[in-house]
Amino acid sequence: MSKLTHFNEQGDAHMVDVGEKQPTPRRAVAEGQIRMSLSTLEQIMSSSNKKGDVLGVARLAGIMATKRTSELVPLCHPLSLTHVTVDLECNTETSSVHCRATTETHDRTGVEMEAMTAVQVALLTVYDMCKATDRGMVIESVQLVEKSGGRSGHWKRKDD
Repeated sequence: MSKLTHFNEQGDAHMVDVGEKQPTPRRAVAEGQIRMSLSTLEQIMSSSNKKGDVLGVARLAGIMATKRTSELVPLCHPLSLTHVTVDLECNTETSSVHCRATTETHDRTGVEMEAMTAVQVALLTVYDMCKATDRGMVIESVQLVEKSGGRSGHWKRKDD
């Protein structure tokens, strides 16, 4: 297992120095879902939620969140994102909304945290917009699916 880089020799948390690293193309994909009652999912699918377009607002919230990641995660570097997508899909079989976020940059450090933040905030937005009808919703399985670029290269989650 590699050394944890966010701690100095004294064991204090610090921001990693990436100044000497060369910018390279980097990409990350994360996903997660929010489970809910079927009636809440049907409300989302029929666009009958009183607060408006649940998936559209959640998509924008996820995109906006990527740009604020370094303000939320203490040791995360601010990045210049080159591309972000946040896709949300309703699944009646599992009574859930699945979210998949892809983030890209040409920078000195990766965009995994931005992809994970996009998923979390998009799903939290779904919760916020639907909580009046379903407080029992559950956000789950938020995870990094794939990343590429940088010194560690390409990584992809293996199905268990």
